[in-house]
Amino acid sequence: MTEGPAEGVPVWADAMFTDLEGAKRFYGDVLGWTYGEEATEYGDYTQAYAGGKAVAAIVPPMPGQGDGGGGAPRSAWCLYLASPDVEETARKVREGGGEVVMGPMAVGEFGKMLVARDPGGVVFGAWQPGTHRGFEARAVPGAYCWAEVTTRDADAADAFFPAVFPYATKRMPDEHVDFKVFEVGGEPVLGRMRMDEGFPPEVPPYVSVYFTVDDVDAAIGRATTHGAKVVFGPVDSPFGRFAALVDPQGAPFSLIDVARTEGETPELIPES
Repeated sequence: MTEGPAEGVPVWADAMFTDLEGAKRFYGDVLGWTYGEEATEYGDYTQAYAGGKAVAAIVPPMPGQGDGGGGAPRSAWCLYLASPDVEETARKVREGGGEVVMGPMAVGEFGKMLVARDPGGVVFGAWQPGTHRGFEARAVPGAYCWAEVTTRDADAADAFFPAVFPYATKRMPDEHVDFKVFEVGGEPVLGRMRMDEGFPPEVPPYVSVYFTVDDVDAAIGRATTHGAKVVFGPVDSPFGRFAALVDPQGAPFSLIDVARTEGETPELIPES
């Protein structure tokens, strides 16, 4: 087996949907996904494919799983960060003031996982690869491209994530936006965005997962036809034209066309 991904690099994303067939139709139309067979032994976990490459997965709620308040479970995308040892990652999560909400646990021969929450309430996962190595494609239409920790407690995230993963931090030189980038080996792997008053108070902190499309505006048109809502954008940037949406079941996600860029890439400033 080849050497695994660098610790802290995003390697997988999945989401829970009460209406699994509805999610299949939605993302199939918006992102062009096709689907494998439901893995009944793993709660009908269903892999999604773009161009024949595994790019994500969707799953229905586990029996009895709710939102903690007696209601239906909240749909959300979960980003998994590479870990060489999820037991050690769990220890660092707890030491850093976070909470391990699921695991660590083995998932057959596929790998080991945990799901955790940072001190500001951001939910994320860690994945120690076995036979499942993670994304088979990135930054091509239908595939994962980028992600950002979107939080009201930016200071907590800035302390927590570099304590759990070997991140170096750089900040965006923009007085109007509080945005930082976590790097591994000099390469940006994850963003951190502070939620401002533009976010409704009922929106919890989350990891915004960006999926690649070849035409953001057309993809937005398909998404809204199915009942999705546009939260922000579309706007052009040095990194691509992008938009943030909420899908028909309430899961936030983002779309980006990396081929359509505008402006100069800002020089990020290293944090001491």
